[in-house]
Amino acid sequence: MNKPLRRIAIFCGLLVLALLIRDNWLQYVRADELNTHKLNRRVQIERYAHERGNIIVDGKAITGSVETDDTDFTYKRTYVDGPMWAPVTGYASQAYDANQIEKLEDGILTGNSDQLFFDRTMSMFTGDKKKGGNVVTTLSGAAQKAAYEGLGDKKGAVVAIDPKTGKILALASTPSYDPSSFAGYSAKDEKAWIALEKDKDKPKLNRALRETYPPGSTFKVVTAAAALEYGAIDDIEAPTDTPEPYILPGTRTPMVNHASGCENASLNEALRVSCNSVFAKLGDDVSRDKMVEMAEKFGFNNSEIDTPVRAAASVYDKEMSRDGNAQSSIGQFNTAATPLQMAMVTAAIANDGRLMKPYMIDKLVSPNLDTIQQNDPEEMSRPLSQKNAQLLQQMMENVVESGTGGRAAINGVKVGGKTGTAQHGENNSKNPYAWFISYAKDDNGSPVAVAVVVEDSKARRDDISGGGLAAPIAKAVMEAVLDQQE
Repeated sequence: MNKPLRRIAIFCGLLVLALLIRDNWLQYVRADELNTHKLNRRVQIERYAHERGNIIVDGKAITGSVETDDTDFTYKRTYVDGPMWAPVTGYASQAYDANQIEKLEDGILTGNSDQLFFDRTMSMFTGDKKKGGNVVTTLSGAAQKAAYEGLGDKKGAVVAIDPKTGKILALASTPSYDPSSFAGYSAKDEKAWIALEKDKDKPKLNRALRETYPPGSTFKVVTAAAALEYGAIDDIEAPTDTPEPYILPGTRTPMVNHASGCENASLNEALRVSCNSVFAKLGDDVSRDKMVEMAEKFGFNNSEIDTPVRAAASVYDKEMSRDGNAQSSIGQFNTAATPLQMAMVTAAIANDGRLMKPYMIDKLVSPNLDTIQQNDPEEMSRPLSQKNAQLLQQMMENVVESGTGGRAAINGVKVGGKTGTAQHGENNSKNPYAWFISYAKDDNGSPVAVAVVVEDSKARRDDISGGGLAAPIAKAVMEAVLDQQE
């Protein structure tokens, strides 16, 4: 071969090599990036080319698929009681992608997951249409309905957990939205999406998992746990040596009580009537670092709590001053918690000190209903001993029997609870948040722990309280779970 031909051959060989490298780079190295690129409509088109698998509650589908006349998208997602279940399912939209379970388990629901490779292969031989698998949740339809209807037109959230397993039984957030309203690709869907995006009440915000609030007096159970665990209190009936007024350390500012009889009150009495001074002093006695340690055992400052939807991190400040720690010990100052976090605190106490990891997917199943992944209960931590957990149960049950939580009482059932009315806004000028945390207990232990927050309401400021607004909602959710146990 002469020299010019050899050069041409080498050049052509280099071009072929470059093409092979580029092709492999696109197909393997950048495959995931290109598949999920927002401008790659082929992914969306393929996602709706066949019926999507369903999200299941109590053995029934709360999602579905309907055939469309669209040239690109063969099927569209539908929802049963969409607004009630939106905080659980999320949405799957032809135009606006997907979120929450719909997004996290998209591979199973579309049938594209590697876990369904065998099913796809068999369908090639049998001629069956491609189908997605199903996501079976831990949710209770009755508990979810009680939570959603209890919140009604109020802005807020409810989380209910099985303390013994960590299974999430209810996850409600209001105001909510209907994922069906923008599941398609039409002008009507676009209009619905834009309206939700502009809504000042943020109906697409999952308040149960993604919003943090000052927990107010519900946080006092964490402070009580720290006082018992770290030896600041060894007798819940003994006087606490708390003056009236109690001056915040390093300041001249008195801690204001909204209850009477707080001077030198015992821990049991202080929780029953919700004495700010006693718990502020206990937080200082325990120390900031020990309070941080206890809060973190319950899940605070953890940014990786996945249900599988990731929850926002609840916060207990690691660097605040002594007076800040005293205020944080009553659930104010920089302390912030999601409703999920306060349900976890309650569940750990109800479960004799063992905190189970919260989760809301029980299992993933193939199109032929074979289980391909089973999620089992997993212990997350042990914030307090069985003895101290049972002392806290005694005190929380006292709150319901003769204290501020009376509206959560259920005939024939042991109920423990704690109210909270959390101040917020500049100079505490805004309507307070109404909180209630509780658990119900039968002969077999506690089947449910609940956290309720009402973010605002039409009630007058002076009428807003955890015991008045939030406790009846918690009671309805607990009753729904207990009825299912029978």
